[in-house]
Amino acid sequence: MKQPKVIVIGNGMVGYKFCEKLRAKSQAFEIIVFGEEPRRAYDRVHLSEYFSGKTADDLSLSTESWYEEQNITLLLGNPVTKISREIKVVYAANGTEYSYDILVFATGSGAFVPSIPGIYKDGVFVYRTLEDLDLISAYAQKAVKAAVIGGGLLGLEAAKALIDLGLEETSIVEFAPRLMPRQIDNAGSDMLKSKLEDLGLKIHLNKNTTGIEGEDSITALMFNDGETLEVDMLVISAGIKPRDELAAACGIELGSRGGIIVDQNMQTSDPSIFAIGECALYEGMIYGLIAPGYEMAEVLASNLCAISKTFTGYDMSTKLKLIGIDVASFGDNFISEPHCRTIIFENKHKGIYKRINISNDGQYLLGGILIGDASAYNLLLQTSNNRIALSENPEELILGGRAESDAGSTGAGITALPDAALICSCEGISKGDICLAVTEANCENIDDIKKCTKAGTGCGGCVPMIKDLVTYTLKSQGKYIKNVICEHFNYSRQELFDLIHIHELKSYDEVLDVLGKNDGCEVCKPLVSSLLASLWNEMILKKGNDVAQDSNDRFLANIQKGGSYSVVPRIPGGEITPDKLIVIGEVAKKYNLYTKITGGQRIDMFGAHVNDLPVIWEELIAAGFESGHAYGKGLRTVKSCVGSTWCRFGLHDSVSFAIRIEERYRGIRAPHKFKSAVSGCIRECAEAQSKDFGIIATEKGWNLYVCGNGGSKPQHALLFATDLDSETCIRYIDRFLMFYIRTADPLTRTATWLNKMEGGIDYLRNVIINDSLGMAQQWEYEISNLISSYQCEWKEAVQNPAIRKRFSHFVNAPEEKDPTIEFVEMRGQKKTAEWNIANQI
Repeated sequence: MKQPKVIVIGNGMVGYKFCEKLRAKSQAFEIIVFGEEPRRAYDRVHLSEYFSGKTADDLSLSTESWYEEQNITLLLGNPVTKISREIKVVYAANGTEYSYDILVFATGSGAFVPSIPGIYKDGVFVYRTLEDLDLISAYAQKAVKAAVIGGGLLGLEAAKALIDLGLEETSIVEFAPRLMPRQIDNAGSDMLKSKLEDLGLKIHLNKNTTGIEGEDSITALMFNDGETLEVDMLVISAGIKPRDELAAACGIELGSRGGIIVDQNMQTSDPSIFAIGECALYEGMIYGLIAPGYEMAEVLASNLCAISKTFTGYDMSTKLKLIGIDVASFGDNFISEPHCRTIIFENKHKGIYKRINISNDGQYLLGGILIGDASAYNLLLQTSNNRIALSENPEELILGGRAESDAGSTGAGITALPDAALICSCEGISKGDICLAVTEANCENIDDIKKCTKAGTGCGGCVPMIKDLVTYTLKSQGKYIKNVICEHFNYSRQELFDLIHIHELKSYDEVLDVLGKNDGCEVCKPLVSSLLASLWNEMILKKGNDVAQDSNDRFLANIQKGGSYSVVPRIPGGEITPDKLIVIGEVAKKYNLYTKITGGQRIDMFGAHVNDLPVIWEELIAAGFESGHAYGKGLRTVKSCVGSTWCRFGLHDSVSFAIRIEERYRGIRAPHKFKSAVSGCIRECAEAQSKDFGIIATEKGWNLYVCGNGGSKPQHALLFATDLDSETCIRYIDRFLMFYIRTADPLTRTATWLNKMEGGIDYLRNVIINDSLGMAQQWEYEISNLISSYQCEWKEAVQNPAIRKRFSHFVNAPEEKDPTIEFVEMRGQKKTAEWNIANQI
């Protein structure tokens, strides 16, 4: 029996996906694919990564041999030029002709080029194919000022490409009054605009381009308001238009504004011809995202194999990272009051904007917009799509709450989703599919899931939720979940901690040789360095560990905006003598440093060049100061009020106790920074209940609070024990810190650590106070070793010539300072000049 012959016109992402899906369902079809471009189908979603080092092969969706292995004929660089529907024949550019039984248009879309006078001058490009990117890359070598017409998704991607190419000045020109007008509201656009401007981009909104100046090459853009913008390069990314010219030529019915009209089976006006992807018009809609195109491919492949499936439209929710900035929208994102209740969170300092729209009865999430932080996108999308009932505090969906880590058990998290919930929209993979892959196909990690189901292989936005689903399903089977730190170590952080301790390994290289493999990476290097510091408390810049540190640890200082460094000496309890104050003033004046009293009762000095750091610290150490460890994952400060020494309400000497606490735990490294405070009475002037551990005086002793923090998700510390004497209080803190150091995941604050702990504060009390694990004596011994081995890192750095020589900007000219660092005057002191990222590339 003769195989039905399927001809696919177009070898883009959707055309390739259709072939993949059809072959997975049946071998009964002969498949021939015509590709206009000279290369195999590639990933247009991540096209801008071509400028970040990815090659065409990296972006390719298949191997060179895939089509042959699948028995698919691929004809590249040979587009179809004519179709005869009457005899079911297509004619190719090279003169050959092929008959078909089924014809599939997967011609996609082309860049929409507005009819602006001068649009064909040299230096004007579209942003659509790898060939376009090659042309842009070559021309950018001689360009200085560039612009992108289009402030939508594609326009911002094009702007990122120009930044990656090192253009000195890049502008975005948008006709609408806001960026991404189809995805985000005015407030979200304002936040995105501000963040893009911080990166050096210039944004021009409400601009109608009326002409392109220049003789042969572009020199400027002209706008209808009379203004001009000088540019020597222009990229057009103002939208798409469906590639429907072949269909029009053979009489297929099109929409009034273009696009091949299809029904719910992807069938055109000709029963033998179908259309999928961005060339297809379904109920007046061209879907410009990849996920709907993949769904169309699935529908058509299913129907050709006699599997009933229909296309009924598609959710246009999307999450992207544009120039490093999270942007997402989902559901009914533009609905407004009185048709809903709107909850908005805005943090202009961090560039975060979140808006969710709640039904008027408070029961359901209708849609929303996320700028700057889209970590909750997947769960929000599924909550909206599956009409999951909300808790009585829906604001926690965007603000975060104490119970967020246990959201599944409260019915508001991933466990509450129905099995039909779509997790991977690119591949159409549901929660049930993923759970089944774990239980039936023994998939136990994200790589297994990708190979088995294809979930997570598209845009990648669903990967965090897939990981959570795998973990949830494995736990429900009673299986042990191993949280390995990276591909170079097949251990969790806690396992690695114990193994380093057992083997007495003292350097990163030793740990890698004995317990790891290959060369390590930027994930495991600082993590292992933190473990070594927590175990042995040796100088972190000791040879063998120095290059494995976080960037701040490598220079024993925090790098600041503009490229300078800060100097933060330790001031225990905030208590400082007049002589030491004078020294700080003299040093700051001598080296022209900006000074500020911090919230932790210390004095920061900003604006130091890297080669100034040793000489500054030499003077500070001579005056009795020591490193404040503001750069390290360890104790920052122990804040205190004046207590009973001066205050008429003070019950105990909070300053002396704060100094004792700070000098006890200074220099101890942990999974994350930790802070403390001591208040002399319940009036809480030291804000002890916002710290990782806080102490408040009572009539009978001290109350100890644990696991609080400030920051973007503030959380009050919980009362741990009451009316403790000083020695018992310190003993509990010793155990608490060592338990935290031994068991917390990397970069996890104590609050998050406790939130994830089964049994919560009651379990923690049982472990620390009742010694339920039998580890208290061991932890007390371990922390005493850390305390006794303390050394000021800066003191050793300035006295050790081998370490000291690290602190120079130019190895061959150690006295010269970084000439790119600029300062300006502000209120009688200096500040860093605004950092134009385009000038730094």
